[in-house]
Amino acid sequence: MKKMTITVETTIKASIEKVWEFWTEPKHIINWNFASDEWCCPTATNDLQKDGNFVWRMEAKDGSMGFDFTGTYINIINNEFISYRMTDGRIVEIKFTKEGDEVQLSETFEAEGTNSDEQQRAGWQAILGNFKRYVESS
Repeated sequence: MKKMTITVETTIKASIEKVWEFWTEPKHIINWNFASDEWCCPTATNDLQKDGNFVWRMEAKDGSMGFDFTGTYINIINNEFISYRMTDGRIVEIKFTKEGDEVQLSETFEAEGTNSDEQQRAGWQAILGNFKRYVESS
């Protein structure tokens, strides 16, 4: 059975190299990887290579809840493409496409069965919005 996929996208006014660096380096990930101002990403580790693992801690700022967002990389093409498998087995694919002086970032993920598709789309899109703001303001 094919799993339902959801795609979120944004366009960022920055070089492909800057977008890639800010997406993949832990010192940047901690500044954008959360869906709302009530949340934060206090730590991130990222072994960006095939079969490398990542752990991005996501927490409510008030300490009421938190979790580790974890997975293993499947395929990486520098400045173009990343795919990974989350610990729960779902696959994520991220495409970075240079368009003039902008980068189109497209992220497709397999939906989970707990939250509605719209809740999932909204959360992942909010994180992309944070990423766009962080890159364009840095």
